[in-house]
This record gives sequence, C-alpha cells and structure tokens, in this order.
Amino acid sequence: MKFPRCFTLLATAAALSVAMTAQAREYSVSTVLSDAFPWGQAAQKWADLVKERSEGRITLRVYPNAQLVAGDQTKEFSAMRSGLIDMAVGSTINWSPQVPELNLFSVPFLMKDNADLDAITQGEAGKLAFAAIEKRGIMPLAWGENGFRELSNSVKPLRAPADLAGLKIRVVGSPLFQDTFTALGANPTQMSWSDAKPALTTGAVDGQENPISVFDVARVDQVGQKYLTLWHYMADPLIFAVNQRVWKGLPEADRELLSQAALDAGKWEIELSRGQQAQRLADIRSRGVEVVELSDAERSAFVEATQSVKQSWAPKIGPQLMKAAEDAIAKP
Repeated sequence: MKFPRCFTLLATAAALSVAMTAQAREYSVSTVLSDAFPWGQAAQKWADLVKERSEGRITLRVYPNAQLVAGDQTKEFSAMRSGLIDMAVGSTINWSPQVPELNLFSVPFLMKDNADLDAITQGEAGKLAFAAIEKRGIMPLAWGENGFRELSNSVKPLRAPADLAGLKIRVVGSPLFQDTFTALGANPTQMSWSDAKPALTTGAVDGQENPISVFDVARVDQVGQKYLTLWHYMADPLIFAVNQRVWKGLPEADRELLSQAALDAGKWEIELSRGQQAQRLADIRSRGVEVVELSDAERSAFVEATQSVKQSWAPKIGPQLMKAAEDAIAKP
C-alpha cells in the first residue's frame, strides 16, 4: 500500500524526533560552592555553554554545596571515580587525598602570584598533574580557579610567623595544611566549612584561611574576623573533569564539545575571579576589616619558617612534578 507523500514526511519527522530524544543526555555536575561564588559560576557557565552548543541535547545539572556527597567535599573525587557523580568542577585541595600529586598547589609559598600559578598549570607541570588525575579514573578537561588563600583572624594583625603562636586556625582536611600551620606555631583545627562559621562565631577557633572571594561573599567579617593578611601562601586551582566511563561512552564530537566548553568556562571564570579582587578588597576594608599586605622581607620570613614542610612533602608529590613546577616558575 502506497501512502501519500505527506504521511511519509510526517513519519520521517516523527522518527527523527524520537532519535533526537533518544540521544538527549543529562549528567550530574558536583561543586562545593554555589553560584554566589566564582567557583559555582564556573560550573554553571560550563553547563550553559554545553546546553547552547549541543542545542539542548546535553544537559549538565549542577549540584552545589557538595550535596551529592552529603557535604563532605573530600569524598567528591571518590564518588566521581565510582560513578556516583558524572562530572565535577573540583578543588585540587579536596582531591589531593586521592591524588597526592595535587598537593603541589598546597606547598606553602611555592607560588608568589598569578604568573607563577599560570606557568605551572599551563606548562609541563600542569600536564603531569592532569596525567595523575587520569591515571586514577577521572578525565580532566580544563583549569579554573578558586584563588590564592589568605589568612584571617579575630585577635590581631599577623605579619610574622611568631604572630601565629598558639592561634587556633580552621583548616581543611589535609595533612599538608596541618603540617604548614604547625610549623608556624599555630594550632590547626580541621573542620568542614559548615562547621567553621559557628566555630568562628563562638571563638572556638581564632581564624581561618580562604580565598578573598569566599571571605567576601560568605561575610566572614561578620563572625569576628577583623584582621586579614594577604600572604598568598598557596593557590587552589579548580579542575573541570568527567568520570572516565562516562567519557569513554561519549561520541568523539560530544567529547570535543564538553572539552572546549570546559576550557572556555575555565578561562571565563579565571578572568572573572581575578578581575573582582580589587573591588572585593575595597568592600572588605569598607566593612572595617584591617587588611595587612606583607612586605617582601615579611613574606620571606614565612617562606623560611615553612621550608621543612616543603622538603618533607616533595617526595610525596613526586620529584618530576616538583622540578617541573619550580622550573616553570624560574623561567623569565
């Protein structure tokens, strides 16, 4: 039986619609911070670019505040590796328990500024760090940025290692952070960020360290943090990444789309984050926070006080990676 041409066209269109629907995919994306922060905005930008460039065929659903791991950000990498999370925009700090090489970025005073950070992430050291992540079942696609971490407290201006003696400082759950603040004479106290603000409010801890964006958006000045020292002691790059099983199951064209969108979102977020620093500091000062900017001599005293930490952690990070990072920084 021969059907009219109009019916044939309608059948073809219906078949195409079914095929398009069958190809539609939704993936989970984990982040620790919401889109009130540049970190969360990076994940949302990635999702927006992917949706636009795939014409709605691929959806990245962002789950902020580490909600896919019940708030325990240090479990994010393991959850993604096991397949409980499809993708993430994650922190080198939070992933370092599973990828020791990522402790490179937490080595105290390894990097002085953004130029040093870029030299590492965009060079041989960055490739080695990505290779270490891929080796453990995750496909890294691009770099983002949570920023250099600065030090605040409720007691006094901090200009020298001796000023930290006995201060209780909230740190993330990394042994390297414990070692760094112990070397400086402080009393490092590990706790989640959700527990940190109440502890700062009650005085259970005296201070904390975080990027300027977190200090500003989270209004850490409202929980007694009256003194902020800009010491740039370490940076926290972000990584756009995908579970390898998900990655391998994607057509090559979709891999290219996801990867390029991650690169573009990462570049956008880094520029956004750095471009906001001056205004954020001005706003923080206007709220009555005393901001301390270290001289070269003052910073050198902190560098010297933490040399033993760098030496003890270098073998755990890997000689090849450490050398690549130091060589990148040393280049004119």
